[in-house]
Amino acid sequence: MIRKHLCYILLAIVITSCSTNPYKNTEKVYDKQLKTLENQITSKEVQPIPSVSPVVIDTTYAQQLGIVKDTLSKTGSTILLNGINTEWIGTVNFNLRKPSFIIIHHTAQDSVQQTINTFTKTKTQVSAHYVISENGKVVQMLNDYLRAWHAGASTWGKNTDINSSSIGIELDNNGFKPFTEAQISSLVALLTKLKKDYNIPTQNILGHADIAPGRKQDPSALFPWKTLAEKGFGIWPDEILEEAPFDFKIEQGLRIIGYNTKNLSAAIMAFKLHYIQTDTTATLDRKTIDTIYSIYKKQVQ
Repeated sequence: MIRKHLCYILLAIVITSCSTNPYKNTEKVYDKQLKTLENQITSKEVQPIPSVSPVVIDTTYAQQLGIVKDTLSKTGSTILLNGINTEWIGTVNFNLRKPSFIIIHHTAQDSVQQTINTFTKTKTQVSAHYVISENGKVVQMLNDYLRAWHAGASTWGKNTDINSSSIGIELDNNGFKPFTEAQISSLVALLTKLKKDYNIPTQNILGHADIAPGRKQDPSALFPWKTLAEKGFGIWPDEILEEAPFDFKIEQGLRIIGYNTKNLSAAIMAFKLHYIQTDTTATLDRKTIDTIYSIYKKQVQ
């Protein structure tokens, strides 16, 4: 009787081992899709950036700084037009992520090459997806789908891991000089592509200072946020400010916009660095309050 049961067990094992995998076809589809994603993520081909209309940095503050027009020129074999192709240089610091924000930085270094060296050394533990030189050359250092290490300890609204949801763009600038028109022109061209590719909301194009009040000040007060907003990248207060209601709660308004207000003074300064720029103190004058109210209204629309 035992021998008979053993025979049945052995027969069942043989039948099971010889049966067809019911998920064989779906596994093939999975493997094919996995390979497609792998190829997409590991691709190092040159990517085209769309042409855009000429960008003129035209804010009153920029004019006071004496910004002059800069022409596009050649660097090595790269043709610097507004339809330029990016050059690929891979960074060593990354992991997986999905982009829904774009964070703009200035490098606070002396050259693009210095920044590239920083991003290609493991010990630095810092990276970004793109670096844009003063003459408009764009270097891509990480696939958009991968997670760079550019935001650090940052928050926006309830998002406490900005690195996992953002594309980092570094502008070659030491933080004390105006950004060139060639550089901003290439930035606008790049933003045009990225915003379309990933359906990134207009209000999700921010500066490092916005997401890290008190810890970071980049891009500096010299950055032309108004020009970008006019091109559809970020929001800007109304030209004629509506007076904020008497009961408008400033701290709550800043939080709804996205700012971390644990240090309210730092949040006010970060806001002014982006939207007022001629005054980046923590002073809450009438203009500051009404500007916060203007951005608050646009954020909740």
